[in-house]
Amino acid sequence: MQSIDMLVDASREFLHQMAAFLPRLLLALLVVAGGWLLAKAVRFAVERALRAVNFNVLTERAGTDHFLRQAGSRGDTTSLFGVVAFWLVVLAALIIAFNGLGLTYITDLLGRVVLFTPKLLMAMLIVVFGSYCARFVGNAVHAYCIDAQISDADMLGRIVRYVIMTFVVMIALSQVEVGGDIVQRTFLIILAGIMLALALAFGLGGKNWAAALLQRWWPQTRHDEKIDL
Repeated sequence: MQSIDMLVDASREFLHQMAAFLPRLLLALLVVAGGWLLAKAVRFAVERALRAVNFNVLTERAGTDHFLRQAGSRGDTTSLFGVVAFWLVVLAALIIAFNGLGLTYITDLLGRVVLFTPKLLMAMLIVVFGSYCARFVGNAVHAYCIDAQISDADMLGRIVRYVIMTFVVMIALSQVEVGGDIVQRTFLIILAGIMLALALAFGLGGKNWAAALLQRWWPQTRHDEKIDL
């Protein structure tokens, strides 16, 4: 008889807990569903706003859209920003839902992801504008070398572009706190090694090659002709 009473009390307590939990679960599901619909609206609004200010033209000229297509993405950079905005709203809705259910550990984890999202957006903007700047400067160097009749204009333009993009990627990684000082120090070590190797090549073993290269880029004959004239 006592065991039956204990079973009845346990069942009653379980039903009380379920009766208190089901409304919170239903409210959490409604919050997630509403957040999902709101996220779709925000994604649409973000993409429309970016395309209205011709942000997609900027990303196309910067080369980020081409990079995404080569990576197998069906959308462009503008669509990527819309996806990030979509998941930001979804994560905010999940935080509210899990907080209502009392799952604080999950809400803390999702909160960290939400706080990381603005840094990710800023890093993406840095990459987009940095890519545009790198391509613009590289094209300017290429055009100048052609006007100045300097050989290897395409190579010089690419070198300038790649150097600028390297610094842009470093700034973007520091924005999202990936790698930190290790990435920067590694890059500086590699850059110093390349500069030292070029210095040794020009100063010791590559005098003839350096002279020929400089003669190709800045021919002395043209300078002499100008002086004679």
